[in-house]
Amino acid sequence: MDYTALLSRCAQDLRPSGIRKFFDLAASMEGVISLGVGEPDFKTPYSIRRAGIESLEKGRTWYTANAGLLELRRQIAAYLARRFSLPYKEEEILVTVGGSEAIDLCIRACVDPGDEVLIPEPCFVCYDPITRLAGGVPVPIVTKPEEGFRLTPEALEAAITPRSKVLVLPYPNNPTGAIMKKEHLEAIAPVLLRHNILVLSDEIYAELTFEGKHVSVASLPGMAERTVVVNGFSKAYAMTGWRLGYAAGPREVIKVMTKLHQFAIMCAPTTSQYAAIEAMKNCDDEIERMAVQFGMRRGLMVGSLNRMGLTCADPLGAFYVFPSVRSTGLSSDEFCQRLLEEQKVAVVPGNAFGQSGEGHVRISYSYSVDHLIEALRRIEAFVKGLKE
Repeated sequence: MDYTALLSRCAQDLRPSGIRKFFDLAASMEGVISLGVGEPDFKTPYSIRRAGIESLEKGRTWYTANAGLLELRRQIAAYLARRFSLPYKEEEILVTVGGSEAIDLCIRACVDPGDEVLIPEPCFVCYDPITRLAGGVPVPIVTKPEEGFRLTPEALEAAITPRSKVLVLPYPNNPTGAIMKKEHLEAIAPVLLRHNILVLSDEIYAELTFEGKHVSVASLPGMAERTVVVNGFSKAYAMTGWRLGYAAGPREVIKVMTKLHQFAIMCAPTTSQYAAIEAMKNCDDEIERMAVQFGMRRGLMVGSLNRMGLTCADPLGAFYVFPSVRSTGLSSDEFCQRLLEEQKVAVVPGNAFGQSGEGHVRISYSYSVDHLIEALRRIEAFVKGLKE
C-alpha cells in the first residue's frame, strides 16, 4: 500500500530531530557516554515526589479543569511574581503537557497559513516544525557567536515583513547557553511594538541564569499584553518525566490556547499537577541547590574544552556548552559521528539547531561530574588523535 498518498505531505517533509538521531545511535552501542540529552541527572526533590504519591493514595485520579487545577495556577502566579516580577492572574495561566505543548498551542492559536514566525537560530528543534504544521512560514534569524548569540534589534528589523506575526524568543538558549539581559530586551522591544508582533518567550531555562537574574521580556513596559511566557517544571525541578509546563499571557490568547488544549489533550496529568503545587510552594531552595551544581559543571566544561583547543564561550544560561569544532577541520556531523565511533561519546551536531549552528556541537552538562570527566578525557583523546 502506498502510504505516501495518505500521509500528510507537510508531516512527511519534516526533518527528524537531530538530537534524537545521535541519542538513538548511542543507545544501540555498548559503553557509550551520552552528553546529548538535556535532562537533569538529579532526582525530583523528595517532597515533590511525596506530594505526587499522596495524590494517588487519596484517589485523586480524575480529570482536572482544562486549564489546570486552580490551586496550581494560583501557585504559578505567585511563583512568577516572586521570582520574575510578573503579575499574572490564574485566568491568564494554562497548565500544559510540558513546555512543548504550550509552544505548540501558542503558535497554532496565533498563526494562520502564510503568517511568518521569526525564529532566532541556533535554537531548540521544535519551533520550525510546529510552525510548518500550523501552516506558517518559519523565518530564521541568524545569531552570531561574536554577539553572544543574542538577538539584536538590527537583525530583528531586517527579518520583519508585512506577514510577520510571531517572534520566538528562546532565552536562556538551547543550545548556545546565551541569555538576553534587560538592556538587550529593551533594545528589541521598540521594534516589536512598532510592528505589532506577538512574542512567544520560551523561558524554560529561566532559573538557570548564571550572570545576574533572569529578566522576562513580559516585564518591560508595553510587552506583557503582547507576550506569551512559556515555562515548566522539567529543568528547574528535575521533573522531565512528569510532563508538566504552563503558559502565561493575555487572557484573550490564553482563552484560545485553552480551547485547543481542551480538544487535543483535555488536561495535563493530575498526579503531576498535585506534585507541582508542592514544587511551587516549597521548593525554591531546591532550585538554588541544583543551579549551584550546574554552575560548577559549567566551569569544568568550559575550561576543559578551551584547553583542548575547542573554542568555547562561557554560556550564561541553561546547561549546555556550544564549542566550535572548526579547528579540527571536520564538519559538525563528521565530528559527532567520528567521536561516537572512535571514543564512544555522543554529542549533538550544531546544525541540528539550524544551519547557523554548523561548525559547533552541543554538549549537555546535565550529568554527574564523574560522567563529565570521563567524557572530557575521551573527547581530548579524540581531538589529539586528529592532530597526529
